[in-house]
Amino acid sequence: MQQAISYRSAWATPPISAGRTAEAGTMEAAVSENAVTVIGRSGCCMCHVAKQLLLGHGVNPAVFEVDEKDEAAAIEDLTRIAGVNGGGGGGKLTPVEFPVIFVGGKMFGGLEKVMGAHISGDLVPILREAGALWL
Repeated sequence: MQQAISYRSAWATPPISAGRTAEAGTMEAAVSENAVTVIGRSGCCMCHVAKQLLLGHGVNPAVFEVDEKDEAAAIEDLTRIAGVNGGGGGGKLTPVEFPVIFVGGKMFGGLEKVMGAHISGDLVPILREAGALWL
């Protein structure tokens, strides 16, 4: 099973500025390089449900776990990433909205959106389009 990357170790490199590209190991790089990325609180049951749902479909998402003390910085970074990647980052994310799931480099939403797409049958085509599923 895939190990989660803690938020702290993910930002061992300086934050991305306008003139630099994302370096390996950063949250932004994970979002842009992986078909599916799950970002959530450490030990959060809702994050676990999102990961298990995706794993059940055969998707192996990149996972970032955010410690409680790092939530404010993570939310700022996620808001910026969602806006840059065209995820519709119109409002600010709040800690209640963890997990945040990115599909195909764009912010897809939280657990409710993923569960809704799964129930309606839209999740598999979305994952196929993003390159997370091949069958």
